[in-house]
Amino acid sequence: MLLKTLRHYLRPYAASLTIVFVLKIIETIAVLTLPTLNADIINDGVVTGDTGKIWSLGGQMLAVTVLQGVVAVIGTYLSAKAAMGLGREMRRDIFNHVQRFNLEEVSRFGAPSLITRSTNDIQQVQMVVFMASTMMLMAPIMLVGGTIMALRVDVPLSALLLVLIPLLLVVVGVLMSRLLPHFQVMQARIDRVNLVMREQIQGVRVIRAFVRQKERGEVFTEANDALTDTSLRIGRLFAMLFPSVTVIMNLASIGVMWFGGLRINDGQMEVGDLTAFLNYIMQILFSVMIAVMLVTILPRAQVAAGRFQEVMGVDPAIKAPAEPLHLPAPAGPGRGRRVTLDNVTFRYPGADSRVLAEVNIDMAPGTTTAFIGSTGSGKTTLANLLPRLLDATEGAVSVDGVDVRDLDPHELRENVATVPQKAYLFSGTIRSTLAHGRQDATDAELWDALEAAQAAGFVQALDDGLDHEVDQGGVNFSGGQRQRLAIARALVRRAGVYVFDDSFSALDYATDARLRAGLPQATGGATIVVVAQRVASVRNADQIVVLDEGHVVGVGTHSELMDACPTYAEIVLSQISAEEAA
Repeated sequence: MLLKTLRHYLRPYAASLTIVFVLKIIETIAVLTLPTLNADIINDGVVTGDTGKIWSLGGQMLAVTVLQGVVAVIGTYLSAKAAMGLGREMRRDIFNHVQRFNLEEVSRFGAPSLITRSTNDIQQVQMVVFMASTMMLMAPIMLVGGTIMALRVDVPLSALLLVLIPLLLVVVGVLMSRLLPHFQVMQARIDRVNLVMREQIQGVRVIRAFVRQKERGEVFTEANDALTDTSLRIGRLFAMLFPSVTVIMNLASIGVMWFGGLRINDGQMEVGDLTAFLNYIMQILFSVMIAVMLVTILPRAQVAAGRFQEVMGVDPAIKAPAEPLHLPAPAGPGRGRRVTLDNVTFRYPGADSRVLAEVNIDMAPGTTTAFIGSTGSGKTTLANLLPRLLDATEGAVSVDGVDVRDLDPHELRENVATVPQKAYLFSGTIRSTLAHGRQDATDAELWDALEAAQAAGFVQALDDGLDHEVDQGGVNFSGGQRQRLAIARALVRRAGVYVFDDSFSALDYATDARLRAGLPQATGGATIVVVAQRVASVRNADQIVVLDEGHVVGVGTHSELMDACPTYAEIVLSQISAEEAA
């Protein structure tokens, strides 16, 4: 998965990474040249007292150091640019891909996991690319080059490498093998902490209302402690790793100084060569350690890339057809459209029972159709079929005779304005919130929509009016204000069908009545679909559809259903008296 991801997203940066590879070769050669120049300064300059030689070789060392610094800066910049570009493209693609998911596909992963996959997992892949291009490329070159230079300085003393390198590999390998399982657990525990935090923030009012702060604190503590425990285990192993490597490197220094001193004493080696050899040994051991450490972070990046590809591998069920049809122009005087549900059945994937069963409804242009039923009867699912947030399992949903599956989803949703069951407002201002309905709407049109939604009064009372700030989720407004702003947002769009999914539940009866009375004029004669549990919100509809466990058990006006549909009569009489119902 990691290689597949890197091949796809690093293709635009192939030239930059090739330059980085060349620069790393130059940088490594420069690093390997410095100990040799230092040895020559000692052997040919310091020992002989040749000041000119010292200045000459010192100038060469300075030039090589400057070259190394310039090359390192350029290489790091190009590596960072490639890694950050990869992350940018991955985040863009997963964001756009998730935007095409239907409700079931989003719930399959869960919002916290999708957030983690879009942020933390992509950061893991970014880190591997950056570390690989800045250090992993250099490590093998340094290992090979350092070994060659060490052999060039003194072959017998290089026999120490046969002991030091295997010892370092064993120590680092054992520690890293114990690290890998913890890396694989960490991502799942990050998901869990994100989930608990999201629940805590979104459900803060419920938690306070039911005095469940202590219980939710215990849930978070459990998730947090699990993540902390994994992080501490990783930290302890890393804490053992660096001292172990330092001990091996110091032992290597002692061994080189000891045996090198003996060879100098025998006249088989010069002092400058011993200094150079010691530098090469350190470079070799350091490159081995870096290579092993970088290789061990690959499994975590592999897991992260797999989670990313798991999301990208989902083929959205709702997508535009290859040759989409187009809606005809509205036939009536208004912009209302005919909506038809023909033998519609819906079942969630993996579910045994049907949420909707053989629903047949015709909604004429310019009329108001209301759906009512007990909780779980399938009202919201039916409402989600109209803008094609879900696709019918069987049967067809059509707008003006065109099956919604034959339309481009963008064109369909331009003609079907929906107020969801949960009135969610994005952060910004009231003006930007309403502009989600239509970007080119004028202020006059925004105020008309607010007036129709019975929201103009409280917006006018705000000091900055349309420029008043809206917090994420609209939490700085009451439930009724959020609902009215969501309704106004939908009314700004000049749609042919308006779907109000339990959108009047937070409104008082007087506001509800005024709003519903003004809807036909505010919607320009569009087809109105109302989903509600409150009888007062539906009793004046042209057509009321009664749902019971996914089945249509009654269709008609209020008075007709009171006589012919016991289920509707039961719902009505549970809310109002028989005299009021009559």
